[in-house]
Amino acid sequence: MSFFDPLKPYNDLPPLPPPGELESRAVLKKAIAANKALAELKGAGELIPNQSILIKTIGLQEAKLSSEIENVVTTNDELYLAFASEGQRTDPHTKEVLRYQEALWHGYSAITSGNRPLATNLFVEMYRIIKETSAGIRVTPGTKLANPRGEVIYSPPEGESIIRDKLANLEKFIHAEDDLDPLVKLAVMHYQFEAIHPFIDGNGRTGRILNILYLVERGLLDIPVLYLSRYIIDHKGDYYLKLRGVTETGEWEPWLLYMLEAVEQMAARTREQILAVRHLMLESAERVRQELPKVYSKDLLEILFRLPYCKIRFLEEAGIAQRKTASFYLRELARIGLLHPVKAGREIYYVNKALLKALVSP
Repeated sequence: MSFFDPLKPYNDLPPLPPPGELESRAVLKKAIAANKALAELKGAGELIPNQSILIKTIGLQEAKLSSEIENVVTTNDELYLAFASEGQRTDPHTKEVLRYQEALWHGYSAITSGNRPLATNLFVEMYRIIKETSAGIRVTPGTKLANPRGEVIYSPPEGESIIRDKLANLEKFIHAEDDLDPLVKLAVMHYQFEAIHPFIDGNGRTGRILNILYLVERGLLDIPVLYLSRYIIDHKGDYYLKLRGVTETGEWEPWLLYMLEAVEQMAARTREQILAVRHLMLESAERVRQELPKVYSKDLLEILFRLPYCKIRFLEEAGIAQRKTASFYLRELARIGLLHPVKAGREIYYVNKALLKALVSP
């Protein structure tokens, strides 16, 4: 193993794949459980008629939580209202969270519609969206990562050519046809991306988007709805401790087990959320059919569950109704208690409180 000094650029960061056996008995056992939970999550997503609904609801939760790890904090109400207002009512932190969502969508579209692989150019594009910058791979020397006490605990590789070489090796590892369990590979590539630390800022968020997109690219998920950030927030100390364990002593197993546990727990949790959203959709559809038969349509119900905040223009843009009729529909839905009107500036939003509760419940 190469010598590690936290004060010196880690240009000797070992290439992938790591030497030795990664898939110990404990790792394989945990990988089986994590893969099972992930398959069940994928199956739950298929129960939603229009899965794009989940990208905008659950996807925004991942954007919020991933940004929170980097101390970019916003509230759920601020986030969903900002998304519904298309950025018109947005504080700086909420705007940064929305850029994460935009970067996730950009990456997802690239690997699905654009048939592009996960590669350095795409990493840079997503980073630029997150940070709203034209910068690319880190070129300025002197980057140091410190703990809360101000002690330097890591100095990532320096020099653009060195960083690009390490990213090229990471790309090769991601796409190599080998026998490594894909979730074990996910944990390895996440460590390596964080260790390379290719950008001045935004590495954590870019890396967490990469995790989700990898699962989609491998066919383990259809849409990017697994959010590991909640687990990382709840076990933040262990996250950094086990990352450091790989760097300082080459201890891969604790890190692999941590990431596999994160996948297993968050897949189960996200599955429950999706099932809760589906139950609400079915329940709401039946209620509207019974109480407002002239208002009901499948497309209208999908709009109400696309985001917790709805407005007249959403119905107009979806071709459901003209402005006057759309306004009437939303008022009627509020009258029976399905939606709750909230005024923000000059706009009236109709809040699906039951959906919001399902999305943010612990």
